[in-house]
Amino acid sequence: MTVRTFQDLPLADRDREWDGSQAESRVRKWAGAEDGPNEKYRDAFVWYDGDNKDNFTAYKLPIADVIDGELTAVPRAVMSAAGVVDGARGGVDVPDDEMGRIKGHLARYYKKMGDTPPWKDD
Repeated sequence: MTVRTFQDLPLADRDREWDGSQAESRVRKWAGAEDGPNEKYRDAFVWYDGDNKDNFTAYKLPIADVIDGELTAVPRAVMSAAGVVDGARGGVDVPDDEMGRIKGHLARYYKKMGDTPPWKDD
């Protein structure tokens, strides 16, 4: 199991729409990962199952899209991921012992956006 290292991606405009499936398609193409995930593809996600890293389904909590040829964190994606981590849409199936690092990763993007995450400090 693996929480991605914080990439400090540039931020898109706060009002940019988020469509996770369309973003994922663009990320695959940008990363050259049409046949399987690779390191560049991983950068668009907060977490992936390291035991199954060659399967697209192992990647969870997408936060980035390709904008003008550059991988970019999308505030609405960060907020969506934080909502799921906080229990929205049934939550996310990741090991409990990784939840703190996931929240820390997302909290760094919230700070970069000048905002606070939806959860209270654990």
